[in-house]
Amino acid sequence: QVQLVESGGGLVQAGGSLRLSCAASGRTFSNYAMGWFRQAPGKERDIVAAISRNGGNIYYPDSMKGRFTISRDNAKNTVYLQMNSLKPEDTAVYYCAAKLLSGYFYYTREVQYDYWGQGTQVTVSS
Repeated sequence: QVQLVESGGGLVQAGGSLRLSCAASGRTFSNYAMGWFRQAPGKERDIVAAISRNGGNIYYPDSMKGRFTISRDNAKNTVYLQMNSLKPEDTAVYYCAAKLLSGYFYYTREVQYDYWGQGTQVTVSS
């Protein structure tokens, strides 16, 4: 069992930045590929970024490239999402997720992940 706790969300003006953190506990963090997803009201949960267990492989959807950066610190059991140049359309609940037995790949589909955090709200005002 893995517990994931997100933090760092909040209210920010358009153009601002936030850094989300996801702290993991329960098992060896370096065995997990990690992902960040987001869900806006009335919409599906979508991938924001994904990272392999050793950080060597990273994925971003085209809409996130250049603005969002995912990273991980396996010594601290934490994955991060740095978000810059935020837009009102980035407003959503952001979730981190973990996938066990991941090899050295990243994963982009919600169903591929085994554990989820409770989410943290990000609101970007115009």
